[in-house]
Amino acid sequence: MLTPAPILATDFFTVDLLDGTTAYVLTMIEHATRRIRVLGATAHPTAAWTIQMARNAAMDLEDHADRFKFLLRDHGSQFTASFDAVFQAAGIEIITTAVRAPVMNAIAERWHRSVRAELLDRTLVWNLEHLRRVLTEYESFYNEHRPHRALGQAAPLKPLPDNVVDLDHFRVTRRDRLGGILQEYHLIA
Repeated sequence: MLTPAPILATDFFTVDLLDGTTAYVLTMIEHATRRIRVLGATAHPTAAWTIQMARNAAMDLEDHADRFKFLLRDHGSQFTASFDAVFQAAGIEIITTAVRAPVMNAIAERWHRSVRAELLDRTLVWNLEHLRRVLTEYESFYNEHRPHRALGQAAPLKPLPDNVVDLDHFRVTRRDRLGGILQEYHLIA
């Protein structure tokens, strides 16, 4: 079995808010584990803001930044040389995608499709603060509970069980999150 490349990918996506503004959300995903990080959301994604989000991400990755070899990003004007320097200081090489080639950052783009289909297309997001709260809850759900086909139906922060469980002997309970938009299922002891 091939081990996945130690790649991080980062990108922006936009969300139209009910207060009439557009929010820009900066995200990061680990290719191997599919763990996502919502780095921040803002109405004005300046280069300075993006650099600060990079510093915050680098601090979050500090203990295991050496696991990653590459950071994949596009040619957005917010991604400056100072942004790259934050990750290069941790020994991570920056790879920029070709212009107008979203398939080169397919895993990040696929996650953006997931967050839209599973959350944002079903939720009226009032303002930037509401968006941050909703995305924080979704990030937790995605990393701790949501199964992923690429991980053998495990969640990014949960290991696969060693043996197959016979569900005929167990009862399952459902926990609703975000008013029932997201559902988690757990075994009752």
